[in-house]
Amino acid sequence: MALKVELKPGEKLLVGNCIITNSDQRTRLFIEGRAPILREKDILTAASANTPAKRIYLAVQLMYIDDDVEKTRDAYFSLVNDFLAAVPSSAEIVNQINNEILTGQLYKALKAANRLIEYEQDLLSNASARRPGLSADGESR
Repeated sequence: MALKVELKPGEKLLVGNCIITNSDQRTRLFIEGRAPILREKDILTAASANTPAKRIYLAVQLMYIDDDVEKTRDAYFSLVNDFLAAVPSSAEIVNQINNEILTGQLYKALKAANRLIEYEQDLLSNASARRPGLSADGESR
Protein backbone atom coordinates (compact mmCIF):
# COMPACT_ATOMS: atom_id res chain seq x y z
CA MET A 1 0.00 0.00 0.00
CA ALA A 2 1.37 3.38 -1.02
CA LEU A 3 1.92 6.26 1.39
CA LYS A 4 -0.19 9.26 0.39
CA VAL A 5 1.42 12.64 1.05
CA GLU A 6 -0.24 15.95 0.32
CA LEU A 7 2.09 18.92 0.00
CA LYS A 8 1.20 22.58 0.33
CA PRO A 9 2.59 25.03 -2.21
CA GLY A 10 6.35 25.39 -1.65
CA GLU A 11 6.45 22.65 0.99
CA LYS A 12 9.49 20.35 1.08
CA LEU A 13 9.66 16.62 1.58
CA LEU A 14 12.66 14.44 2.31
CA VAL A 15 12.58 11.08 0.52
CA GLY A 16 15.69 9.03 1.10
CA ASN A 17 18.54 11.47 0.71
CA CYS A 18 16.63 13.73 -1.72
CA ILE A 19 14.71 16.90 -0.95
CA ILE A 20 11.58 17.37 -3.05
CA THR A 21 10.16 20.90 -3.23
CA ASN A 22 6.56 21.34 -4.30
CA SER A 23 5.64 23.96 -6.90
CA ASP A 24 3.06 26.68 -6.33
CA GLN A 25 0.07 24.29 -6.23
CA ARG A 26 -1.14 21.73 -3.74
CA THR A 27 0.15 18.29 -4.75
CA ARG A 28 -0.71 14.73 -3.80
CA LEU A 29 2.02 12.09 -4.04
CA PHE A 30 1.75 8.33 -3.64
CA ILE A 31 5.03 6.82 -2.52
CA GLU A 32 5.78 3.09 -2.57
CA GLY A 33 8.92 1.38 -1.34
CA ARG A 34 11.16 1.61 1.66
CA ALA A 35 12.88 4.94 2.17
CA PRO A 36 12.91 7.45 5.01
CA ILE A 37 10.28 10.13 4.41
CA LEU A 38 9.95 13.34 6.42
CA ARG A 39 7.89 16.45 5.87
CA GLU A 40 9.65 19.79 6.13
CA LYS A 41 7.90 20.56 9.43
CA ASP A 42 9.32 17.34 10.95
CA ILE A 43 12.93 17.96 9.88
CA LEU A 44 15.18 19.37 12.56
CA THR A 45 18.56 20.90 11.74
CA ALA A 46 21.60 21.03 14.00
CA ALA A 47 21.08 24.79 14.33
CA SER A 48 17.46 24.42 15.44
CA ALA A 49 18.23 21.60 17.93
CA ASN A 50 18.58 24.14 20.74
CA THR A 51 17.22 22.15 23.68
CA PRO A 52 18.20 18.76 25.13
CA ALA A 53 15.00 17.06 23.87
CA LYS A 54 15.50 18.52 20.39
CA ARG A 55 19.05 17.17 20.34
CA ILE A 56 17.65 13.72 21.19
CA TYR A 57 15.11 14.12 18.36
CA LEU A 58 17.94 15.09 15.99
CA ALA A 59 19.92 11.97 16.95
CA VAL A 60 16.88 9.76 16.28
CA GLN A 61 16.23 11.64 13.03
CA LEU A 62 19.78 10.86 11.87
CA MET A 63 19.25 7.18 12.75
CA TYR A 64 16.04 7.21 10.69
CA ILE A 65 17.40 9.07 7.66
CA ASP A 66 20.60 7.00 7.50
CA ASP A 67 18.81 3.78 8.54
CA ASP A 68 21.83 3.25 10.77
CA VAL A 69 21.43 3.16 14.55
CA GLU A 70 25.06 2.30 15.26
CA LYS A 71 26.48 5.50 13.78
CA THR A 72 24.55 7.74 16.22
CA ARG A 73 23.99 5.31 19.11
CA ASP A 74 26.69 6.57 21.48
CA ALA A 75 25.73 10.23 21.05
CA TYR A 76 22.05 9.33 21.47
CA PHE A 77 22.59 7.45 24.73
CA SER A 78 24.80 10.20 26.11
CA LEU A 79 22.04 12.74 25.41
CA VAL A 80 19.35 10.46 26.86
CA ASN A 81 21.30 9.73 30.04
CA ASP A 82 21.89 13.45 30.63
CA PHE A 83 18.22 14.19 29.98
CA LEU A 84 17.02 11.47 32.35
CA ALA A 85 19.36 12.73 35.07
CA ALA A 86 17.86 16.20 34.73
CA VAL A 87 14.24 15.11 34.11
CA PRO A 88 13.59 11.69 35.67
CA SER A 89 9.86 12.09 35.06
CA SER A 90 10.53 11.67 31.32
CA ALA A 91 11.52 8.01 31.74
CA GLU A 92 8.29 6.63 30.23
CA ILE A 93 8.73 8.60 27.00
CA VAL A 94 12.46 7.83 26.81
CA ASN A 95 11.73 4.12 27.33
CA GLN A 96 9.24 4.23 24.47
CA ILE A 97 11.85 5.86 22.20
CA ASN A 98 14.40 3.21 23.20
CA ASN A 99 11.96 0.36 22.59
CA GLU A 100 11.08 1.66 19.13
CA ILE A 101 14.78 1.96 18.26
CA LEU A 102 15.50 -1.56 19.55
CA THR A 103 12.68 -3.02 17.43
CA GLY A 104 13.80 -1.12 14.33
CA GLN A 105 10.76 1.17 14.29
CA LEU A 106 12.74 4.35 13.75
CA TYR A 107 9.83 6.44 12.44
CA LYS A 108 7.84 5.56 15.57
CA ALA A 109 10.91 6.42 17.66
CA LEU A 110 10.98 9.81 15.93
CA LYS A 111 7.32 10.41 16.81
CA ALA A 112 8.01 9.46 20.43
CA ALA A 113 10.99 11.84 20.43
CA ASN A 114 8.61 14.56 19.27
CA ARG A 115 6.47 13.85 22.34
CA LEU A 116 9.62 14.31 24.44
CA ILE A 117 10.07 17.78 22.93
CA GLU A 118 6.45 18.60 23.81
CA TYR A 119 6.98 17.30 27.35
CA GLU A 120 10.12 19.40 27.74
CA GLN A 121 8.28 22.49 26.48
CA ASP A 122 5.44 21.88 28.95
CA LEU A 123 7.95 21.63 31.79
CA LEU A 124 9.67 24.85 30.72
CA SER A 125 6.34 26.66 30.36
CA ASN A 126 5.21 25.54 33.80
CA ALA A 127 8.54 26.50 35.36
CA SER A 128 8.46 29.99 33.83
CA ALA A 129 4.83 30.46 34.92
CA ARG A 130 5.94 29.89 38.51
CA ARG A 131 8.96 32.20 38.20
CA PRO A 132 7.93 35.71 37.23
CA GLY A 133 10.36 37.55 35.02
CA LEU A 134 11.44 34.51 32.96
CA SER A 135 10.20 33.47 29.54
CA ALA A 136 9.56 29.84 28.56
CA ASP A 137 13.13 29.53 27.27
CA GLY A 138 14.53 30.69 30.62
CA GLU A 139 15.57 34.15 29.41
CA SER A 140 14.96 37.22 31.58
CA ARG A 141 12.26 39.55 30.37
